Amino acid sequence: MAIEIFGYNLDTPLPYIGASVMEIIIAIIAFLIGYVVVVIAIWAFKKSLKRTKLPELLIEFLARFLKAILIVFVLLAVLPIVHVDVSAIVLGLSAIIGLILGFGLQDTMTNIFSGFWLAMLKPFDIGDYIEVNGVSGTLEAVGVMSTTLTTPDNKYIMIPNKLIWGATIINYTRKPVRRVDVDVGISYSADLSKALGTAMKMMHDNSLVLDEPAPSVVISQLADSSINLQLRAWAKTADYWTVKGELTQEILRRFRENGIEIPFPQMDVHIKEKS
Repeated sequence: MAIEIFGYNLDTPLPYIGASVMEIIIAIIAFLIGYVVVVIAIWAFKKSLKRTKLPELLIEFLARFLKAILIVFVLLAVLPIVHVDVSAIVLGLSAIIGLILGFGLQDTMTNIFSGFWLAMLKPFDIGDYIEVNGVSGTLEAVGVMSTTLTTPDNKYIMIPNKLIWGATIINYTRKPVRRVDVDVGISYSADLSKALGTAMKMMHDNSLVLDEPAPSVVISQLADSSINLQLRAWAKTADYWTVKGELTQEILRRFRENGIEIPFPQMDVHIKEKS
């Protein structure tokens, strides 16, 4: 039975396409249903894996990999509805795969296996703040081909897995405790013992600074214009930036209150006149 809208037969093949409007609608509906089924299957797959002892990162990696494969299968199942020769597509995919095998397999497979080992060995986890290849940010996910980060100013960064696997990885949030370093310089004429005592008391007064490991102050450098001190306070990783900001602000206030000069960089220039 033909379906007509405003006198137009929806079963009539469209020119240059070969499929009717009705067939296109059915294909779209079939793809959407297939996509929903894939999403549900992936959800069930991830839920079942979470009952095991597999790392969360590996579970996410496997789920993304399986989802990509299933969507390709759904697409291949739907295309015949609109009279697309799937065998030609499969042949084309085979040719592409052949090209990949001939020219790009090394990079492709390296990225895939690098992602697998990153997910297995877990040098970082989702939500960790890391630095790799000069780029830093919060880890969002390890995908089949690349790893995604979000920077503090909300930039989205994708890094090929092979560049991460072969690089030095700095994980700022893996450990529960971090040391907060605050550098400050005092004048050569200032009372050094008073400055050290003031800095120590300030760190002990801060409720977020841990007693163990104990905070300390060291002379880090005898610079041109100042004696440089480094305050070393330990804090919970989650409190790192709060403690750093508070100590930086408080050391300035306390040094001023106690008459401890923080000098500006200066240079003495001696001019000799010719007689």
